[in-house]
Amino acid sequence: MTELLIGSHLSTSGGWTKLIERSHDEGGTTFAFFPRSPYGKRSKSLDPAGAADFARRLVAEHYGPLVAHAPYVYNLAAKDSAKREFAIHALVEDLELLASIRAAGQEIYLNIHPGSHVGQGAQEGCRLIADGLNRTFDLLVGEDVADDAVVPILLETMAGKGTECGRSFEELATIIDGVDRAADLGVTLDTCHVFDAGYDLLHDFDGVLRQLDDTIGWDRVKAIHANDSQFGLSSHKDRHANIGDGELGIAFFTQLVNDPRTDRLPMILETKEQTETTHRDEIALLRGLRRN
Repeated sequence: MTELLIGSHLSTSGGWTKLIERSHDEGGTTFAFFPRSPYGKRSKSLDPAGAADFARRLVAEHYGPLVAHAPYVYNLAAKDSAKREFAIHALVEDLELLASIRAAGQEIYLNIHPGSHVGQGAQEGCRLIADGLNRTFDLLVGEDVADDAVVPILLETMAGKGTECGRSFEELATIIDGVDRAADLGVTLDTCHVFDAGYDLLHDFDGVLRQLDDTIGWDRVKAIHANDSQFGLSSHKDRHANIGDGELGIAFFTQLVNDPRTDRLPMILETKEQTETTHRDEIALLRGLRRN
């Protein structure tokens, strides 16, 4: 097997160069970051003029694909049309920033939480999300972003907390089927979320992956959020635990990092930083689980 592509979600404080330095400090070969503040404001740290140089440095260092994460405040399924419009236009701005990275040769994705239907029903929520993604891509191409610089959007598998859409593979498939540029859509498999949603990754790993393949297509899975689960199967809690400290445990992560289907997928840790070395230690732990 090849080297594990793994890293964590890093702070953008200090800009592009600090992102790379933080990744070096934890021994990562990929990482995630917010392209703007978690609350939706434009980033003061990530100067668009520096994005291409940032990308070229990562290419030279043979980094795996990056998995930028859209702010949690976006809701393409909101009842309020103003909230949907904000999410669409903010996504376009995020994708414009990240396009410079992709154009410079560094593979990158933008991961999003699909949205919450807030009582409108999952069917309506999925329809609104698909419509919002269609408008996002239309506006993006209208801003003269070249087709080969369009950064793919990854829909994250959700735990089913509240009125979240994307709690099942079928809901994700419904969203994808409603998007004209479906070739620019993929999926992020969050191990905690999928387990919390009721898919038994611990006892039926192969079965869950087959079900995903049958419903969405494994080729759409472009990234993994590697998180243990605090509350476990069918809890719908979305509470991450540190690797080996939750209900999934070391046996599951051993299977995850040794499965040929996940071999070249970037794995992003979203676990709690209990100490300054937590993510460095977890990266080393997961690398140590790989069999020769």
